[in-house]
Amino acid sequence: MKKKVSFNESIIILALLLIILGIAVIKFSLSPEVPVLFTVLLLTFWAKARNFSWQEIQDGIKEGIGVAIIPIFIFILIGALIGLWIQAGIIPSIMVLGFHLISGSFFVPSVFIVCAIVGTAIGSGFTTISTVGIALFGIGASMNANPALVAGAIISGAVFGDKMSPLSDSTNLSSAIAESELFAHIKNMMWSTIPAFVISFILFWILGNSGQIDASKIQRTSQILQSHFTISWWALLPIILMLLCAWKKIPAIPTLFLNITVTVAMIFVQNPHYSIVSLNDLIMNGFVAKTADKSVNALLTRGGISSMMATVALIISTLSLGGMLMKFGIVQGAMEPLVKHLKKPGRLITVTILSGICINLFVGEQYLSVILPGRAFKSAFDKIGLSPLALSRTLEDGGSVINYLIPWGVAGSFAASTLGVPVLEFLPFTFFSLLSPVFSILSGTTGIGLQWSNKSSKPTKKTEIE
Repeated sequence: MKKKVSFNESIIILALLLIILGIAVIKFSLSPEVPVLFTVLLLTFWAKARNFSWQEIQDGIKEGIGVAIIPIFIFILIGALIGLWIQAGIIPSIMVLGFHLISGSFFVPSVFIVCAIVGTAIGSGFTTISTVGIALFGIGASMNANPALVAGAIISGAVFGDKMSPLSDSTNLSSAIAESELFAHIKNMMWSTIPAFVISFILFWILGNSGQIDASKIQRTSQILQSHFTISWWALLPIILMLLCAWKKIPAIPTLFLNITVTVAMIFVQNPHYSIVSLNDLIMNGFVAKTADKSVNALLTRGGISSMMATVALIISTLSLGGMLMKFGIVQGAMEPLVKHLKKPGRLITVTILSGICINLFVGEQYLSVILPGRAFKSAFDKIGLSPLALSRTLEDGGSVINYLIPWGVAGSFAASTLGVPVLEFLPFTFFSLLSPVFSILSGTTGIGLQWSNKSSKPTKKTEIE
């Protein structure tokens, strides 16, 4: 006879799953898909031993995958768009224009700023990384810059933009789960976001200040791009269109479809003899660069629906694991008992952030890292008089921003596959994601920037703030 999963049993199960994933990915450098499937297998055996039915196991898998249907479809469209953007000369044009705008000494911090601006305007860290990010990464490659450092700057800027944009899915989700007003939530996040941004910028300035542009290499790369692609200011049209769609609050899927349509039209205008068969192959398998420079070929041979299939497989397997953990009450069993002992804001915010980080580690899905702690700890925030704004900021700082640092996480695997840099290599340089939870915890322990439901419920520092 099955019974409710206890706290101790939940902790043991989660710890074992984390150990298996950690050893497989970190020690043996395995791709995370197979280790995740192995943990699903072990969890299935455990569930049958605890008398869960096959239907309950399947329901857990379906419920887990259900939350990712739209993101999976978006990934497919992004894969198609990357190949089209290269064929149309959009990404090569950004690279050539960037050669004239970016200096060697300021390159890395400027990458951070540009991605932050674009990410805020678009509201999607994934789109920022897979479009502007690829172009900036290409410039860094031509400068012989540290690829892990450049990737860290790209992802940090993209995460900042995603976090601070009213068009961001994760930002809207955090606000909705905490029941806080969206723009008030964004404004309140500045207490942790601005310090993290400033320190990240300083670190990128220090670490990226020694880079020098190799003028001859830049000139040669630029000539290769101009000889193989159509380089013009018109190439910025799809990016402007994407920004306009974001401003009009058009959802991601129609925005991407519209951008794909415009880009396809640009390809046929540039080459009226381009065949439908070639277009189909481009969308399915991506662009294959055939220049005289191996580094340019390696950089621009990418995109296509097929390039996203590994990420889709990881998303499906990871969310299957997460759905089962929720269906069997394992996550709830591990989190709910903690709420009873969290009566001080410092402890409550710290544990909420750690819970978001742990769910990212166990499940690898950024939405669940916001939803589950939000549901588990909302009553505790209400009980001690903290504003919903305090909860929504905490969910962002410990949830979605951390997913980019998890090798088997949806965002982390996407960034790694898009930029071609393993998660564990760019992790130490993704300063914004590393610093955001730190400043959120500092806000909770010091009371600086901490929002309360009303003034009368705010405790004294001596008795409550720690």
